Amino acid sequence: MAATWIQRIPSRNVRLLTGGRNDTAFVCGGVQQQQHPAAHPSTPGVHSSSPLHRFTAPSRAHSGLSASRLGYAKEKMSENGPWGKVLTIDTMNPTVKKVEYAVRGPIVQRAVQIEKELREGVKKPFAEVIKANIGDAHAMGQQPITFFRQVLAMCSYPELLNDSSFPEDAKHRARRILQSCGGSSLGAYSASQGIDCVLQDVARYIERRDGGIPCNPENVYLTTGASDGIMTMLKLLVCGEDEGRTGVMISIPQYPLYSAALAELGAVQINYYLNEDKCWSMDLSELKRSLKEARRHCNPRALCIINPGNPTGQVQSRDCIEDVIRFAAKERLLLMADEVYQDNVYAEGCEFHSFKKVLFEMGPEYSDSVELVSFHSTSKCYMGECGFRGGYMEIINMDPEVKAQLNKLVSVRLCPPVPGQALMGLVVNPPQPGEPSYINFIKERSATLSALAEKARLTEEILNTVPGISCNPVQGAMYSFPSISLSKAAIEEAAENDQAPDMFYCMRLLEETGICLVPGSGFGQKDGTYHFRMTILPPMDKLKVLLTKVKEFHQRFTNQYS
Repeated sequence: MAATWIQRIPSRNVRLLTGGRNDTAFVCGGVQQQQHPAAHPSTPGVHSSSPLHRFTAPSRAHSGLSASRLGYAKEKMSENGPWGKVLTIDTMNPTVKKVEYAVRGPIVQRAVQIEKELREGVKKPFAEVIKANIGDAHAMGQQPITFFRQVLAMCSYPELLNDSSFPEDAKHRARRILQSCGGSSLGAYSASQGIDCVLQDVARYIERRDGGIPCNPENVYLTTGASDGIMTMLKLLVCGEDEGRTGVMISIPQYPLYSAALAELGAVQINYYLNEDKCWSMDLSELKRSLKEARRHCNPRALCIINPGNPTGQVQSRDCIEDVIRFAAKERLLLMADEVYQDNVYAEGCEFHSFKKVLFEMGPEYSDSVELVSFHSTSKCYMGECGFRGGYMEIINMDPEVKAQLNKLVSVRLCPPVPGQALMGLVVNPPQPGEPSYINFIKERSATLSALAEKARLTEEILNTVPGISCNPVQGAMYSFPSISLSKAAIEEAAENDQAPDMFYCMRLLEETGICLVPGSGFGQKDGTYHFRMTILPPMDKLKVLLTKVKEFHQRFTNQYS
């Protein structure tokens, strides 16, 4: 670090900002600074060599001048200042250090380094890194829906409303959204709960989806992606200390947002295991086991469900959802239904059932009492618009006093990104039959979902031809979570490298093939089992390359450690 030199000069030779007669001025790196009276040498107990004399790094104007030319006293400032850093690894929030997020973890960091090495000409046994670690559709080549981008373009630059090349239904949506924005601009804050017309459209969408079951817009909150809503609800839930600390039940395997959020908030993570032998279905007996054990050391208050599943790709049956609702009602648990993949259902015989619809069809015994929060997003389904960070949550049966606190909490963050709110409004109010954009919208939407269904089928088919890999049907969502058999020798070498066995496997896969997957240990799995998660999003040609490379690698890896 460059040295910083200090010169003490008489206060009469400089103009002090405070004008205090007893203040002493300093020049630090050419920048005049004022010494606080408490640090003056005449102050009892404070010596002239006090480190309080050290203030700032050199200015741009004088940073190139020598200390002798500036006449500075030769006193160096330590790299971390006189007292060391205020914020260190030992003094930071300890709960943050417990947060882990495998989807962007060490594997991905190494993949980024390898991409840089390839650009710099470093020779590898592959020409590119194929990332299948995260559900980022557009990064994988999926094309945006034309209608959505047309409306957003006009909302962002209203002059385009005069452009005759844009269809009238797109212009109508853009005008309606802008009229609900302050100053008719996406650049204005919205109400904390969201743009009013979008809240109305979300409510109408939910009613259509659920066969006419009413939805009150006052129970809808627009969010910064589904993640923001999930985090907000967990903030409301978590309380207590020691054995009274809030516990939250999450599925294993799970999406690491949940474990990370619970770690950050200091809540207790309660694991319940999905049944891999039954295509990752939920098992009521497992929920009961998990809850019973958890009550010995915490206060379980909520049950989280991801349907369709991430990372496991299952679609839960209606019977299963009814069982979960009865369980939550009996055990007095708040339900959090993560339904961001609700359009991503591919397998024959599978169908998406919203928790709200099932809850209300079960009758007042449940619909009048079970507390439910459901989440949706613009990031998945056929949209894949991750970067806009649009989403919503709907609350059911929330205590009015808690709802008032929720309103306060969301007001603190002012509002979600307004372009993301606008996009959410388009997702729930797309072109309708008879409108100019309808035919092209349906064509693009169907093509995207059909391609995903084909890639889901291909992934399962190819992986199941590999001895030592077993892949359940990818019924929905955007991921496969196959199990891999690892030998004792491979597990021992992983231990020697201080890595989980499937991390060792995935890191070797990346280094040898350029394929970036995420080890199952980052999502949770039963002891003694090993998996990886891969997204099915890459274009079909790259997906075929990916699956072929995985197949060939697994065969080599198995032979090496047999």
